[in-house]
Amino acid sequence: MIKTVELRRREIGVEDQLPAALPPLLKRLYLQRGVRSAAELERGAKHLLPFSTLNGLDEAVELLHQALLDGRRIMVVGDFDADGATSTALTVLALRSMGGHNVQYLVPNRFDDGYGLSPEVVEQARARGAQLILTVDNGISSHSGVACAHQHNIPVLVTDHHLPGETLPEAEAIVNPNLRDCDFPSRALAGVGVAFYLMMALRAHLRKLGWFGATRAEPNLAELLDLVALGTVADVVPLDVNNRILVWQGLSRIRAGKCRPGIRALLEIANRDARQLVASDLGFALGPRLNAAGRLDDMSVGVALLLTDDISEARMLASELDALNQTRKEIEQGMQSEALALCMELERKQTDLPLGLAFYHPEWHQGVVGILASRLKERFYRPVIAFAPAGDGTLKGSGRSIPGLHLRDALERLDTLYPGMMLKFGGHAMAAGLSLEETHFDAFRQRFAALLGEWLSEETLQSVIWSDGALQPGEFSLQTAEMLREAGPWGQAFPEPAFDGKFKLLQQRLVGERHLKVMLEPLGGGPLLDGIAFNIDTTLWPDSSVRQVELAFKLDINEYRGNRSVQLIIDHLWPLN
Repeated sequence: MIKTVELRRREIGVEDQLPAALPPLLKRLYLQRGVRSAAELERGAKHLLPFSTLNGLDEAVELLHQALLDGRRIMVVGDFDADGATSTALTVLALRSMGGHNVQYLVPNRFDDGYGLSPEVVEQARARGAQLILTVDNGISSHSGVACAHQHNIPVLVTDHHLPGETLPEAEAIVNPNLRDCDFPSRALAGVGVAFYLMMALRAHLRKLGWFGATRAEPNLAELLDLVALGTVADVVPLDVNNRILVWQGLSRIRAGKCRPGIRALLEIANRDARQLVASDLGFALGPRLNAAGRLDDMSVGVALLLTDDISEARMLASELDALNQTRKEIEQGMQSEALALCMELERKQTDLPLGLAFYHPEWHQGVVGILASRLKERFYRPVIAFAPAGDGTLKGSGRSIPGLHLRDALERLDTLYPGMMLKFGGHAMAAGLSLEETHFDAFRQRFAALLGEWLSEETLQSVIWSDGALQPGEFSLQTAEMLREAGPWGQAFPEPAFDGKFKLLQQRLVGERHLKVMLEPLGGGPLLDGIAFNIDTTLWPDSSVRQVELAFKLDINEYRGNRSVQLIIDHLWPLN
């Protein structure tokens, strides 16, 4: 089955109060992303939203203040992804810097404990002497875990950013911008962003009480913004104005060499120059290596990397994470081949693939099914859920969706129609997780496909590549590429500028196994340009008969042996002749 791809240009919004001095290209790009005023382009830390409108902070801060005062053991319970790891490290570092001498952390094991503050995790925390449990990037659905903690007289403070259910756990305090009664203007904070705001509020509270002085220095929490940037980008939350400030401040610190040794070590092993770092490097180079620990082993390795002050130890831990990431890639490649074989089998049995796909293989790895679902979603452009055995007769599934289908809502509808088919489920519009008994998989696959057959149409399954329009010949320059690089940070819901155009295809060859290197010349005239398309379909390219192409591309800078030149990163190419 060939996925249909359509090129569309973003519309230009109505100009409001953008600075007159902005270059015309940049003004156009900002307008196409809905920016209307200079205030939305601010990147200084002083323009961050105040924490005062984040509900639940008063109770949370008082809990932490009392715990610090009494020297109680605070157990930070995180999550096993990059957002969870950065949230955990940030909170531990901040509490210790504010006088917390009895602060520990616990990250659930994906395979043994499952997600969030489960009763099993509470028992582990209790065994380690926890006197206050503080969740980061999880907890909003942990009703049984909070109840278990209360049975042992352990208070719980929940910080999270995931969507709440109909009822909330009965924790002593909850901080989550997505609570229905929360007035905080940005609901897009990542878990690490929520943790950072709580630590800012705690520091302000302690400052008023005269907590800091000659014997206890007041910490500079801006030193933790590198962690905030990494967790925010890796968790793919929307980069609204507030998140762009957080990410830009963190990126600026990393570029200046003022980052945690663990982040420095990750940059080294990923072969990234900190001085040239952009937000996408956090998402595609650092994030996957950190996530590999939680997917295949234990995220405690990732948290230890972010906590250490020793660059030698950081390099050792980063090397361990890099090896895990290589293993993850190999596992994923094998799973993807098996999934494609299942798709071919489906296509042999019926003319068209179902509008919703669910896959299961008894040898798949539950830590990698989310990535597999994402890859298959991109390939077939339809919602996909991939399942792996959990080892007790149940399956764990991870799903990814496309624009136009709220995946959690679809699972909720299935749960209403077929109670008991799923053991539990949760998630967001674009990603969700669930578990079910292995004997129910075939029924789930059929019912999921049937529901999406009602909710979606073939038109919904048209993959769209969005473009910001064409570039003028003079804009194919290093100056333009550098301007675009510095105009971000770009990311989710604030996409990196992408353009389209028609070119003469002067040269084409494969580099590596699946990357197409080309030399181009704009049809309307302009400079000769190098371009590269990653992971192309080698059954279609190179094609020596094609002399002209239409491209969707990004303008980038290629740095090789001290030389810098313009390079097009090609997202899609169509032959014109």
